[in-house]
Amino acid sequence: MKVLLTVLALLWLGVPLPPAIAQSLPISAVAQATSTQTLTGSQALERLFTQPVVEAEWFADRFLSQISIDQIQQIVQSLPRNLGAFQRVESAGDRYRLVFEQGIVPAQIQLNQAGQITLLFFQPPQLSNVSLDQIVTAFEALPGEVHLLIRQGDETLAAIAPETPLAVGSAFKLVVLQALQQQIAAGTLRWNQVISLDPAWQSLPSGILQRWPADTPLTVQTLATLMISLSDNTATDALINIVGTDAIEALSPRNRPFLTTRAAFILKNPANQNLLNRYLQAEDAERRSLLATLGNYSLPAVEIFTGEPVALEIEWFFTATELCNGIATVANLPLMQVEPGLADPTDWRQVAYKGGAEPGVLNFTTHLTAANGSTYCITATWNRDVALDEAQFAGLYQSAIAALKQASHSATE
Repeated sequence: MKVLLTVLALLWLGVPLPPAIAQSLPISAVAQATSTQTLTGSQALERLFTQPVVEAEWFADRFLSQISIDQIQQIVQSLPRNLGAFQRVESAGDRYRLVFEQGIVPAQIQLNQAGQITLLFFQPPQLSNVSLDQIVTAFEALPGEVHLLIRQGDETLAAIAPETPLAVGSAFKLVVLQALQQQIAAGTLRWNQVISLDPAWQSLPSGILQRWPADTPLTVQTLATLMISLSDNTATDALINIVGTDAIEALSPRNRPFLTTRAAFILKNPANQNLLNRYLQAEDAERRSLLATLGNYSLPAVEIFTGEPVALEIEWFFTATELCNGIATVANLPLMQVEPGLADPTDWRQVAYKGGAEPGVLNFTTHLTAANGSTYCITATWNRDVALDEAQFAGLYQSAIAALKQASHSATE
């Protein structure tokens, strides 16, 4: 059974990632806790941060085969060194919060029947008592291009270049959902309408449908839910074909011709450099003609897109304002609440989220509804021609969410 110790925590703390951990990252299967455990998750986490030395006997053998006890000790010591003294553990369902003087670290832990740790997952820290001005300054200091928009209702609370279009990765799927929602409202499509999965829509991960048999019957609702919650690329391409690019381009004229994920992967494939050059130099009509020929090309290996940035000219480009406006139109759809992203849904009445990532591109876009009914949008995008520090970016974003949470709670007191 593979063991997962969050890569975000390791990177944020500057701990080298062991090869064994790197190989196990896609797999999160762990032993399930049972009633025979000697400790609760809260107690095991509290022990990590209140005892002077981390003991090897607290961890399952398989866990320690992936990471040394010295590295675990380094992580545990680094958290209070960066965030101040440890105060307590707060539990929220099967998730936990480690509360320090200067911030909160969301955490997950699982134990085996002997009460030994089989999974330990630390998310980037949420800094406490940090102003939006300080958060903006930190985002501005990131190398490369950044845009940021934080709104309460229609009021802008903070912004960096909100009208600058940047590559946003899978966050573009929000506009596909917008077009779909319009056609459902018009009666052109129905949520319960059944669609047969066309092999021509097959794309690369993320997602699961790329492995499903051809002609599998799926409802429009299922396709949309997979597109948003799992960022399923095959589901996305299905909906782009069902809705039609004309409807999507009407909402996003900058992204013409509007690319399917399959088309983007084929154009980005280094083996198709001549095709990419022709596409980039072509006008709209010729680009559409080239896209029509892509059925003759095979999908590349997914590993091509897991290292350094590849052909970032082939992307979907949106401004921060467009993303906040777009997510607001679909935020109330139940499928938008399946995956909350970096926000804790227990802190909010409603959380809608969509993000996007490829090497050199990161976006998080979240629509939040507070207990008092106030709504917030926070979207942040980072582009650079080298691999990005995802943990650093996620930590800044979560700190912004924490600041909004504090503001929303103060408004109700």
